[in-house]
This record gives sequence, structure tokens and C-alpha cells, in this order.
Amino acid sequence: MQIKYHFRRSLGLGIVLIVLVSLLLAGCGGGDGAAVEARPQSISFSDVPVLNLAGTATVSATASSGLAVRYGTATPDVCTVDSRTGVVTALTPGDCIIAANQSGNTTYAPAPQVTQRVPVIYDSNQTISFDVIPTLSLYSIATVSATASSGLAISSYRSITPDVCTVDSRSGLVTAVMLDDCIIVAEQAGDVNYHEALATQTITVSGHAEITVPGAPAGVTATAENGATVTVSINAVDSGGRIITGYTVSSTPAGITGTAVEAPITVSCPSTCAGYAFSVIATNAVGDSGPSASADVITHYNVIETFYEPDTQPRDSIFVGSFTFNATTSTVLNLQGILSESMTGDLIAYPNDTMTWLALNNQLSSVYDAQLGGLLVTVFLNDTTNTFWGGTWTPEDGVAVGGIYANWPGGENPGNAYAMIFVNTKDPAATLTQAQIDKLAYADCAPGGMMGAACMTGTSVGGYGHVGTMSGYPVSQVITKQP
Repeated sequence: MQIKYHFRRSLGLGIVLIVLVSLLLAGCGGGDGAAVEARPQSISFSDVPVLNLAGTATVSATASSGLAVRYGTATPDVCTVDSRTGVVTALTPGDCIIAANQSGNTTYAPAPQVTQRVPVIYDSNQTISFDVIPTLSLYSIATVSATASSGLAISSYRSITPDVCTVDSRSGLVTAVMLDDCIIVAEQAGDVNYHEALATQTITVSGHAEITVPGAPAGVTATAENGATVTVSINAVDSGGRIITGYTVSSTPAGITGTAVEAPITVSCPSTCAGYAFSVIATNAVGDSGPSASADVITHYNVIETFYEPDTQPRDSIFVGSFTFNATTSTVLNLQGILSESMTGDLIAYPNDTMTWLALNNQLSSVYDAQLGGLLVTVFLNDTTNTFWGGTWTPEDGVAVGGIYANWPGGENPGNAYAMIFVNTKDPAATLTQAQIDKLAYADCAPGGMMGAACMTGTSVGGYGHVGTMSGYPVSQVITKQP
């Protein structure tokens, strides 16, 4: 009896187990329960939208499944995109590549990704406006001046009435040759951001009530071509009613002269034009005009200064700047630029670097060095020279205190930085001697140029008895005349 009881109990449990397994298999197999499918789907974009630089546009893609599409950018440096709406924002020139994706669900498999190329186009218009219309009498000269709303320089001027007037394509200097309306066109060629543009100005050429000598030339400027050559330009001259036959340039102090039939006039100096100013006399058949006001020789330059940094190669400390030089008074004006922080950015050399750059816009020192024959000019990050602890700011102070920042210890670091350039007063664009290079220097006490309490500096043994705090030292400086 006991044996039969155990047998029946085991048989009952087995039957229950078989039933449960059968139900489970039915639900997972070919029964009526939910099933995961893998239907294919595809994505297609609608027409490419128009995307202007710094503007927005909307891309649109649909999936054959009807499921929502999500967007992404394959060119994040060129454009961004809202993943849901498809609104694209252009950042820089180039091709914006937008990717569309659909991840699928229980019915549809993920769709293959598709992309759409959306060129960033330049639909920025610019306008040109002329300044005050000059007065222009027969045989006289006057200068037209125009500006573009884009900030780009005017590309050229031209006369569409050449029988009435001619014009210098670069300077806008107009010469009247007969009585009538003179029509001048100013053109700006455009660039990757702006369309080309042009504008016209009409100047009525008037006659003279009487014939006289020319008026004194007005708006005279002088610009150095090199240390021993100057170009003298004229803004306007009243002809006196007769053709101007020539110009004579004289220097102050006396000793340098030059003549030309037309302006501008090139003047050669015996060795250097430094220290001289220049005036102009115009001549016609009646006689000579009075002299113009004397013009200082003022020229604009660019400068690039390099300090080799052995510990941060291939990155160096670079200063890129500009300044105005008055050769008559031997003064440097408005030195400003940017200084790289070689401890920042990727291991990529200038000019393709990703370093942090400091804006140095405060020229606070200019000292003439008679032995070197030029000016040591320094521009600062802050509007103060407060740079080093225990001193002021000079490279000697940096060497003496090991480059420790001002107010140390215990005081807040003012975070100053500077770059010192050398300007040859006889010819700023002249190649530097080694002794002149040795006097170049920089200091960076801003956060990206700090090593604990020490500022990053660049000096030479030859100039200051010690290299910089990270062994950096000056290797070159190149000054070039601006176009």
C-alpha cells in the first residue's frame, strides 16, 4: 500500500510538470503571444535647404516605417543640429554633413544611416558709401574716399568718364581734365563671407574765375618704403586753372629734395630718412604754389617675435603684433598684439596651434638704447607694469626674483604679461643683429603661463645673464611694412 501511494504521488507531479512545460512552449512558440519582428526600413532626406553663414535652416528626413528620425552632425566644427527638430546652425564656412538615424522598434529593424551635405553659403551683402564729395576744379586733383559696410578695404576705384577725369585705382586720387560731370566707381571684390559690391559718386568739375599759381597741396602724407626711401602723397591741389606740370618735395631740416610730374612722389635719402619731415610745392605754367604743411614720416608695421621653449616643443612662445612708427620723431605708437601660452593647447606648432593667446594692448614703455641703435618697446596685458615680486617688470627683475609674480607671497597675483620688441629707428624692417635679438623678452604671469608661484619668462644669457624660467630664450623677430 505504501509503495502504491508513492507511485501515484510521483505520477501526479509529473503530469503537472508536463502541462506547465507545454503551456510555456505554446506561449513562446507559434501561439498568439507578442513576437519581435525585424522588418526592414529606410530613410530618405527631402531637398537640401539653403544654409547661410551664421544662419539656420531645417533639414527633413522621413523613415519608410513612419517612425521618428533623429539627427546628428558629422561636422561639429561647421554646424550644429537639433536632434529632434532638424534645425541646423552654421558655425563656419564649409560643408555641413547631417546624419539621420532611426533605431527601430519591436516591428522594424534599425535603418541604415543616411547623410545629407548642406553647403554653408555666403549670402552676406555689403554696401559701399562715399565720404564727403570733394571740390574739383579744372586740372585740379582731389581724393575720393569710400568705405564698405563689411569693414573690408575698397578694392579699387575707376572712372567711367575718362574724358572728364582720371583716378588712381588704389588711392582714389582724381584728376579733372575737362568741364563736366566726373563719375567715379568704388568697388569691393568681396570674400568668402561677402558678395562683391560697388557704388558711384558724381563730382561736377568747375571752372576758374581767374588763372593763378596752384594752391598749396593739402593732406600731404609721407610713408617709408625702406630706411632710405619715402613716398610722399597728396590729398588735393587746386590747379589755379592751368595743368599742374610737376611737384617738388623738400625736407625739414633741409637737405633732401625730389621732383616728379605726378603724385605720389618718391624721395631718396642719402643714408636714412629718419629725423626728416617733408613738404610739397605744386607748379603750373604761372608759377609755384606755396609749400604744404610738413608731414612726418609715419608708417605701419607688423611684427612676429619667437621665443624657443625647449620644455613645450613643438610649441613656442610667439608674439604677433603691429605698431605705427614715426620716423621723424623716432617714436613707436600703439604697439599691440597677442602672446601665445606655450604650456596650453595640443602639441601643434604655430601657426596651426591650439594654444591660448593673451591680448596685449597697453604700450607702457619705450626706451632708446644708444648702443643697439633703437627702441625697446613693451606692451602689457594689464594697464599697469606691475609684474614681478620684489621689482617692477623689467627682464632684469624677472631674472633677479626667479619670475615670481607680483604681490607674492600672500597677495593676489595681478596676472600681468608683456612682450618687448626692438625697433631699429633708422629702418624698422632691417634684420636684427644677435645683440638686438638678445634684448628681446617676454613674461607671462597669467594663469596659463604660471608654474606654481613662477611666471613663464623668456630671456637670453647674452641680454640678461639668464634664460627664462623654463629655459626659453628669444630666437627671432621679423618686422614687415603693412601693405
